[in-house]
Amino acid sequence: MIKITLPDNSVLDFDSPVTGLQTAERIGSRLAQDALAVRVDGRLCDLTTTIDRDVRVEILTSKSDTDASLELIRHSCAHIMAEAICNLFPDTKLVYGPTVENGFYYDIDLDKPITPDDFSAIEKEMERIVASDKPFVRYELPRDEAMKKLQAEGNRYKIDNAQRAESDTLSFYVTGSRENNSFEDLCLGPHVPGTGHVKAFKLMSVAGAYFHGDSSEKMLQRIYGTAFTTRKKLNVYLHQLEEAKKRDHRLIGKQLDLFHFDENGPGFPFLHPKGMIIWNELLKFWHELHNRAGYQEIRTPIILNEKLWHQSGHWDNYKENMYFTDIDEVRYAIKPMNCPGGCLVYKSRPHSYRELPMRIAELGIVHRHEASGVLHGLMRLRQFTQDDAHIYCTPEQIEQEVIDVIDLIFNTYEAFGLTDCRLELSTMPEKHIGSEQMWDKATNALKDALAAKGVKYSINPGDGAFYGPKIDFHIRDCLQRSWQLGTIQLDFSMPERLDLNYIDRDNTEKRPVMIHRVVLGAMERFLGIIIEHYAGAFPLWLAPEQARILPISEKSAEYAKSVFNRLQKTGLRCIIDAADDKINAKIKRGHSQRLPYMLVVGPQEQQNDTVNVRIRGQKEQCVVKVDQFADHAKQEVAERSLHLTLTGSRDV
Repeated sequence: MIKITLPDNSVLDFDSPVTGLQTAERIGSRLAQDALAVRVDGRLCDLTTTIDRDVRVEILTSKSDTDASLELIRHSCAHIMAEAICNLFPDTKLVYGPTVENGFYYDIDLDKPITPDDFSAIEKEMERIVASDKPFVRYELPRDEAMKKLQAEGNRYKIDNAQRAESDTLSFYVTGSRENNSFEDLCLGPHVPGTGHVKAFKLMSVAGAYFHGDSSEKMLQRIYGTAFTTRKKLNVYLHQLEEAKKRDHRLIGKQLDLFHFDENGPGFPFLHPKGMIIWNELLKFWHELHNRAGYQEIRTPIILNEKLWHQSGHWDNYKENMYFTDIDEVRYAIKPMNCPGGCLVYKSRPHSYRELPMRIAELGIVHRHEASGVLHGLMRLRQFTQDDAHIYCTPEQIEQEVIDVIDLIFNTYEAFGLTDCRLELSTMPEKHIGSEQMWDKATNALKDALAAKGVKYSINPGDGAFYGPKIDFHIRDCLQRSWQLGTIQLDFSMPERLDLNYIDRDNTEKRPVMIHRVVLGAMERFLGIIIEHYAGAFPLWLAPEQARILPISEKSAEYAKSVFNRLQKTGLRCIIDAADDKINAKIKRGHSQRLPYMLVVGPQEQQNDTVNVRIRGQKEQCVVKVDQFADHAKQEVAERSLHLTLTGSRDV
């Protein structure tokens, strides 16, 4: 008797081994019809997988719409795309085709360039394959037999992929059946039952890529696509992409004159006066939060002796991303991270346990060598400002310090309207420093803090920093795009390597625990994120220009200057549009600059000491006294309101 336990803890009994599909059929015919795969004791498998022991089983369907079912559909769609390309271009050599965030890609070796003009034909062939609803059939071969098969086929890429696999058997998937010379591919799986389960897809772009990133290899073609469980969800995603194009921070940055890049400094941004206003407001807010949270601020050198980076572990784990220089025939490194410099500040004098925890913050400029192909506006740079802090504490203080940082991060994001936040705990990577025992201790300490805080999180195995496990904070913007911002990293290793100490209660030297943390991450990148999140329509406290005064004609110029002087004295950032244009042209220009408030003034406003206020995003205008407007705007700025709250008409 085989007992299969379902997610609701109900149990199905079977007299003999069954497949995942037969399990679904026992539950209900509709479930079996919608089923995509089966999860057996947590492992995702094809529906044809045989179950011959007592297990826990979950049936995945497209209607469950989980990340796993979506990834399954996208993986299968990558095979469908590969088959379509091979049908249309028989000289194609397939390389590999994984899923990625929001879709999938397949690398191919083909002398003919694939362009977006070819997408329509490829999609049409994919639709034909989907309509045929051919099954995905898995078969396995012993490793030696599989290698002989691949060598006979002569695809060196698949041979290389197989050689990298560590299993004694290799698996293949056929679309259709092996007897009919159908399309097949070396693949771990799993897949949906048949091509007909892939309902909505679209090819997105094509790019160049080297095999395993090796520039000595031939340039391959990487064809990107995406797939969703329904056409409606695909259309929503495509609409979001179009909206994202409109919100591109590089485009808005140019329109609003916030920053630019120059060929003399690729990956090094130039912030303009208006961009610096936003930058300084961000820093002002950052300083206020950190002062209240008990942080002290330091500043450390950008260039430090290479020996320090050997000692800290960065040389062995990060040197390919670092810049170096010689000074007086001594080798120095431009810092890619702030932590070793912060450790030298801690080490500059003795410390007592009474001083701990010490929260030391640094808005430090760092440099990292990024390939030119991955640079992307403010989002991926070679120089950026990291809002770092390092907390030196005792083991007993870890839990509360981590909880306090979590609260600080949540409060910071909430101020920008970024309230959709997901936490991820990343564990020991293959390339790391410190013993496994040390890593287990650090990882468990983070788990305990998360449990005490009561927040949900997922595990990201093997993605920790080289010196310790970490909690990463992923936020979603208004387009539901995910951005990794804050991080909390627990480090028992660097205090040991850099010989950091404190005198404990028993008058003996002890090692402090070091918590690395950032809240906003790279400040330049965060600026890019909020430019896109707000589409350049910043809340009043961040807006470079908070109000623009628009005189109707030259006759109102003096009154406009009077209003300007009064508003400027209250600290509001405003200018006068004194151009010799009609008022409608001035209003149109103000709209294009996404101004929070436009203040139209003419003879009537001058007579009543008022302004006619046009409010961004609202059709209604309101007429208010100049002092009323100034007081209201000042309050919005002081409260860092996310919305413009001056609405409707007002008595004057």
